[in-house]
Order: sequence, then C-alpha cells, then structure tokens
Amino acid sequence: MCGCRKTIKVDESYVSFKNIDCFENACCVVDHILALLKKPENNNAYWDKFVGKIPEGYYARDVKKDPKEILLYMVCSSASNIIELFENAGDEEGIFAMEKCEQECC
Repeated sequence: MCGCRKTIKVDESYVSFKNIDCFENACCVVDHILALLKKPENNNAYWDKFVGKIPEGYYARDVKKDPKEILLYMVCSSASNIIELFENAGDEEGIFAMEKCEQECC
C-alpha cells in the first residue's frame, strides 16, 4: 500500500511544511479508504459520493494535477468519518495514516 508508517513530524507541523508531503499523506489515507470500500459492508452512499469527488491527481499520483489541494481538503474535512470507517474495519494502519495526515497537514 503506502509508506505511511513514517514518523510523524509534529515538531515541524504548523511552523513549516518543509519535508512534509501533505499530498502523499492524503493519498495514503485514500489508499486505505479505497481498500476498505472494496468490501460492500464498509460502503454506503456517503463513501460513494466521497469516491466520486477524488481528483485526478490522486489516480495519477501527481500533485500538479491537484493544484487546489482538493484531495487534502477532502481528507481533512472528513477526518471524523474516515477515522470511524477505519475503527469499524479495524484498520490500524489507516488510523495511523489519518492521524499523521491530520497532525502534519490539516
């Protein structure tokens, strides 16, 4: 999946985004979401709508195709729903990825 098991750089958060890849953090969270949504019991109308709004930049893994940072906005603004999905599915790595994204970028 993603390499999101890196150390959370809280000391740099809100001071400088130097060495923090917020796009990749958001991509890692979405990787976990999409993996869980392959199981019908994890999916619902909310997640169908969420997936429909994922920008092209995510699929291309190209931050330049997401210049308005839509992916990061989607992840940050849906943090509680995402954490609930990960908790209900028992996805510890997904929870870590969301916490990392939230602490470093949201």
